Amino acid sequence: MNKEFPKVKHKVIDSHVHIYNWRKEDGEYFFHCFEDYKREMGLSAINICALPSGYGSDVTSNLMCAIYKLINPGTFAHAGLLYDSYPMGDSLPSEMDFVTQLDELEAIGFDGIKMIEGKPTIHRRIGKNLLNSEHDKFFAEAEKRGTHIVFHINDPKEFWTTEGLDYYGDEGFASHEELYRQAYAIFEKHPSLCATLAHFFFKGDKPQDLIDLFERCPNVCVDLTPGWEMYISFYDNKEYFKDFFTKYSKRILFGTDSDFPSKTESSMWRADRVYRFLSSDDIVKGVADRYESGMCIPNEAIEDITYRNFERRVGSTPKPINKDALKAYYAKYKHLMTEKDIAFTDEVFAKFVGQ
Repeated sequence: MNKEFPKVKHKVIDSHVHIYNWRKEDGEYFFHCFEDYKREMGLSAINICALPSGYGSDVTSNLMCAIYKLINPGTFAHAGLLYDSYPMGDSLPSEMDFVTQLDELEAIGFDGIKMIEGKPTIHRRIGKNLLNSEHDKFFAEAEKRGTHIVFHINDPKEFWTTEGLDYYGDEGFASHEELYRQAYAIFEKHPSLCATLAHFFFKGDKPQDLIDLFERCPNVCVDLTPGWEMYISFYDNKEYFKDFFTKYSKRILFGTDSDFPSKTESSMWRADRVYRFLSSDDIVKGVADRYESGMCIPNEAIEDITYRNFERRVGSTPKPINKDALKAYYAKYKHLMTEKDIAFTDEVFAKFVGQ
């Protein structure tokens, strides 16, 4: 047993992790990269969220998630949408419109869709707001099907005023207010959309906004992936948020935003801090070098957050990968990949998927 990061005492699904590369710099491949993390923490499952429009900018991210899921069948995965160009044109080629892509990804066996198109850097790269006709057709179809979307919209408001690694004060970025305007317009038009808004929708300082959104949109949730600024709000208003997390426990999902390549201990640290914040009154070192106690919310609320809400939206069992559909998808979008990634992917497909 790891004394620093003891195993969780509840069933826990980490609903939000990422794979960025095939392997680490030391050559370690990604094939089982989260399995030690799951085992050491005692997690029931993970959900890997692909980011083809954000990192790598091609189909590789979706393929990595599908192959990981194929090799590790207890894994959930959400795929990302592909673009034929950046910035996005007025319309997509008919053979790769977003509804067609949704059909393809469901046929492969993905459990939902990951969208990072609301993050300022990706939003600027795509070059269109999220209310364009192509995305609207996708949202309408996803709403109709009940497709679960893990949706990153906006970023901490400080990023527009404080220069640093992420700084959006330069020309070309949508404002903090504009990104929220687009998000609310989407949910006004598609109020039954099944979406989990990452990083607490960056509303740790304005929880009443979430309450209003929950009341209007029955299938909208938020996750607890840090965004550590939101945890500072939780710490500073602990009694309020203890009541909030208890009352709205069916609208909150557990997640860490852990990734590969990184050390397993990094994922375990995140999971431990999020889990203990919910389930205990342990005093542990969290964000901003602060030692804080957890909220110790009721057991029923903990279980809603740690696994039930994910299962209500996605299911209790990951969908199996359809190898024929995966091979057809790879053949169709292979031209979007780099030669280096194609060479390695061909090897992986030959070994795990078949010719």
